[in-house]
Amino acid sequence: MPSVRKPVIVRKFSRDWNAGYAGADFGQQKMELEILDLTGKVVRIGWEQVKWVCYVRDLPSGPADQTNPERLVRKRFSVRPRTAGLLLRLTLSDGDELEGLAANDRSLVDGVGLLLTPPDTRSNTQRIYVPRQAIESLEVTSLIGAGRKRAEMAKPGEQQPGLFGSEPDAG
Repeated sequence: MPSVRKPVIVRKFSRDWNAGYAGADFGQQKMELEILDLTGKVVRIGWEQVKWVCYVRDLPSGPADQTNPERLVRKRFSVRPRTAGLLLRLTLSDGDELEGLAANDRSLVDGVGLLLTPPDTRSNTQRIYVPRQAIESLEVTSLIGAGRKRAEMAKPGEQQPGLFGSEPDAG
């Protein structure tokens, strides 16, 4: 049974951060982001303060995690990703740049924020949610289409054309 709350790290523009659990259906329809912190208290953070919300595998546990709890080392793709979607480059309000892979759907236009797959999916951060008001500029770098299967490429009932035309059999 999937959990109702997901582990997140909320990074603020003040470089401060909060770790805890956010509801699976949070969004900017509410005036504040609500998370349940590690001590069990409900923390409310105004959306104007939120830089990004990282869905993580593990919440920070030691002093080594205090400076970079998201463990988001790479913010740019070193090679073109293979997963289908839109490769986006965002410049945030504080001048920080971030690349991510977004779904090619209406959430890019209608959504109140962008849900991105980060460049390094093996890191602690699995997904990044960036509120629209935190984005200063957005650039679509690439459109990566879904790979077609070979069976779909060959239409049923169609013969493969001959390479050299019809030549009589020399026999």
